[in-house]
Amino acid sequence: MSAESPVVAVLGGGQLGWMLGLAGIPLGVRCRFLDPVPGAPASAVGPLVVGALGDERALAEVIDGADLVTYEWEGVPAEAAQSLEPRVPVRPGPRPLAVSQDRLTEKETFARLGIGVPAFAAVDDRASLDAALDRVGAPAVLKTRRGGYDGKGQHVLQSRADADAAFAALGGVPLILEELVPFTREVSVLAARGIDGEVRAFPLVENVHRDGILRVSRAPSPAVDETMQAAGEALAQQLLVDLDYVGVLAVELFECDGSLRANEMAPRVHNSGHWTIEGAETSQFEQHLRAVLGWPLGSTAPRGHAAMCNAIGALPPRDAVLAVPGARLHDYGKEPRPGRKVGHVTVVADTAHELEARLATLLELAPGTLG
Repeated sequence: MSAESPVVAVLGGGQLGWMLGLAGIPLGVRCRFLDPVPGAPASAVGPLVVGALGDERALAEVIDGADLVTYEWEGVPAEAAQSLEPRVPVRPGPRPLAVSQDRLTEKETFARLGIGVPAFAAVDDRASLDAALDRVGAPAVLKTRRGGYDGKGQHVLQSRADADAAFAALGGVPLILEELVPFTREVSVLAARGIDGEVRAFPLVENVHRDGILRVSRAPSPAVDETMQAAGEALAQQLLVDLDYVGVLAVELFECDGSLRANEMAPRVHNSGHWTIEGAETSQFEQHLRAVLGWPLGSTAPRGHAAMCNAIGALPPRDAVLAVPGARLHDYGKEPRPGRKVGHVTVVADTAHELEARLATLLELAPGTLG
């Protein structure tokens, strides 16, 4: 590996890849991307190979001369990552991809490690849905085991009477039934593990979703004490070690009566970690590059208080955002489209009260777009 200008091949060229590339520039890291979409956001910060993420020709092209491979999307075929391992280091490896791509395997992994999870059961046909309801009860959520994001690929069953409609909507593919958790709030923990096994976690983040899409994240999460922070860090470390993971991992959690239950994990940098760009000593993107390159991990200490708002469907007024103290606009360069994440806004402040005031101003700028 070149000590001066290492080359990192990134599978995926969306906004997460774009932000990885941006983080690499001041470090002297050159990123090269593979994405099926010409002009994908990451093409603004590095060469883009256009091709399917599982296409052998495209994979060979993107890794040519690269020091290692990473990925910015958990939808990268695990088989593709596995096929690259004999030729170039893949960090994180294919196993975390495979685990995260099957919700049943993911929940089984959590349970095996003693990490709290909602009750769950596999559903392969209509009869097994009845058996799953016997075990899990209702209300519950029926989900596809593979695919689906931002609320897609799932159906809520308020009672057994909803079973036929839910199965009709999603049946035909392997499914999982999960307990509908009466959570207090949703939080996430992001942590990085280096090649040497060092682990550093960011403060827990409080997340607000609407229509299955993350709208607002606050960090550090309000009302999180040392015990809960330690619990979040501990479960993240369990996963990092068990999966022999190198890089940044995100775990989405439910807070239930003061304890944490794992919902799902993302083996990559994560939307709920965007606040770290301006709000932490080391951003999640720089931390990921440090980890996969075998460099010392950076401090995860927050710089005061921070929040992130996704811009959904369209960007908010640029001038109005920039007029808010501590606010920064991140434009992904995507065409506006209903339900699409086209950018985000971060805001930082010295105190939690000041943060809430600035956040309220931002959310008033573009109702329905921000927050």
